[in-house]
Amino acid sequence: MTTVVLTLHGSTVPAPLRQLPGITLPGPTARSEIDSATEHARRVIVVGDDALLAAVVTRLMRKDRLHVDVALVPTGASRAARNYRLPTGRMATRLALEGSAQPFPLVRDDTGTALVGSAVMRAPAGEELFGEAYVDDDRLFRGPARGIEIRPSRRLPGVRATTLGRLPRRRWLEGRAIQTGAREIALTRDGVDHPRVITRSTFYRHTENWRLVCVRD
Repeated sequence: MTTVVLTLHGSTVPAPLRQLPGITLPGPTARSEIDSATEHARRVIVVGDDALLAAVVTRLMRKDRLHVDVALVPTGASRAARNYRLPTGRMATRLALEGSAQPFPLVRDDTGTALVGSAVMRAPAGEELFGEAYVDDDRLFRGPARGIEIRPSRRLPGVRATTLGRLPRRRWLEGRAIQTGAREIALTRDGVDHPRVITRSTFYRHTENWRLVCVRD
């Protein structure tokens, strides 16, 4: 099995991974570099954050290579690691090398970008988000809201969403897709801000799963 390690410039690769083929990327948007590095790989170990993991999964999806196993060694706080119950530190490195992959629902948006950690929609300049959102046929909100958060799920139907607020326990709705329309939406996806204000967005389960190296339940 060919394994390749991908990391960002300035990140430290754990010693056990340095013997493997690897590439240091200038940034998570280095599409051609990701494509070239993963072209013949059977396993990709991502040493980095959620943005880099999402970029790798996005490229595998667009290249019809979702049969490739993907492992994450987080270099900091990671919502994706919490979503999928992944370890950190030495245990993450060991899992990436020795663990088995299993399929999970792949969540993407209408731009063809994968979501692995969390997406947040708010109104620009700290105002209230005014619009509506539905998770499948269930209404998440209509009218004003502080914002919404969307996360992929480990199980079907695949995507879950909640409104932002001060309540300690938020109400999550699960479904195959979430559609949002509002006057103005500032979207942050896996820690990366969308380059422009939008008025509509859809996140939904892709037709194929992705394969993540994880701890068996």
